[in-house]
Amino acid sequence: MKKIMHIEGMMCGHCEAAVKKALEALPQVDEAVVSHEAGTAELTLNAEIADDVLKKTVEDKDYTVTSVEYRVYFLFEASKEHCYT
Repeated sequence: MKKIMHIEGMMCGHCEAAVKKALEALPQVDEAVVSHEAGTAELTLNAEIADDVLKKTVEDKDYTVTSVEYRVYFLFEASKEHCYT
């Protein structure tokens, strides 16, 4: 499961590192890919976690979370008859 957090106030790599470290300290977060340029944190989760918990974790580091959204990925296997070489 993935969630995308939209975060305001990150200005540099140090900000990214602080948010990443805080989020990855949560047991439900396997990985946090944080970008100050995009203002996002893309989370890979191993269990459900409330958006309020994620928001508090980031806001405790003095950044503002504007939204949290789910990302759902579907994988489809193409049959050989639909593949062209």
